[in-house]
Amino acid sequence: MKQQLVIWGAAGHALTVADIVRLEGKYDLVGFLDDVASQRCGEAFCGSTILGGREQLRELRERSVHHILLGFGDCYARLELADWVRRQGFQLATAIHPRSVVASDVQIGPGTVIAAGAVINAASRIGENVIINTCASVDHECLVEDGCHIAPGVHLGGRVTVGKGSWIGIGVTVKDRVRIGAGSIIGVGAVVLHEIPDNVVAYGIPAKVVRKAKMDDG
Repeated sequence: MKQQLVIWGAAGHALTVADIVRLEGKYDLVGFLDDVASQRCGEAFCGSTILGGREQLRELRERSVHHILLGFGDCYARLELADWVRRQGFQLATAIHPRSVVASDVQIGPGTVIAAGAVINAASRIGENVIINTCASVDHECLVEDGCHIAPGVHLGGRVTVGKGSWIGIGVTVKDRVRIGAGSIIGVGAVVLHEIPDNVVAYGIPAKVVRKAKMDDG
C-alpha cells in the first residue's frame, strides 16, 4: 500500500508538483492545503480537493497521512514552513519527475522538487526544499543550497554554488565556478559571469547588482 501525501499550496506550482507526484507513483495524493484563502476549503482542485489550512494537520495525522510536499515558490517561506511542519511530526517528501535526468551520485535533500526535463549532472548536491524547475540544467559538482528556486530554462555551469534561499530567474545562465550568495535574486535572462554577494538583486548581460533584495521580492 502506498503512503499518503498532502501538498501544501493550491496554485500554479502546486499543479506541477501534483503532476510529478502522480507520475512517480510513490504516494497517494489525498488533497491540498491552502493556508491563505480559507474560503477555498472543499473546493475541487487538480483532480483532488482543498482540505483547508494548517488546522487540518491533526486530522491528517489521524488518517495516517505523514508526508507533505510544499507546492509554492516563495523560498524563505518554504524553509520556515518546512521546519514547522517537521515539528508537527510530518516528513517532507521528495518529487522527481520521471522524465528528468539525475546522475546516480547526486545528493537530493527532502522536500525538493525536480520538474520535467531537468538535468542534474554528476557529483552535484541539491539541498532541502529546492525547486529545480522545467528544463533547468545543473552541471557537474554544483551545490544548490536549501530553499533555492532554479527557474525554468536556467543553466548552471560546472561547480557553481547557489546560496541558501536564492531565486535564479527564467533563462539565466551562470558561468562555471561562480558563486551566487544566499538570499539573492537573479533576474530573467541574466548571464552571470562573476560572484554575486548575499541578499542582492542582479540582472543584465553580464549580470550586475542593482540593489539589496527585500523580503517580498521572492
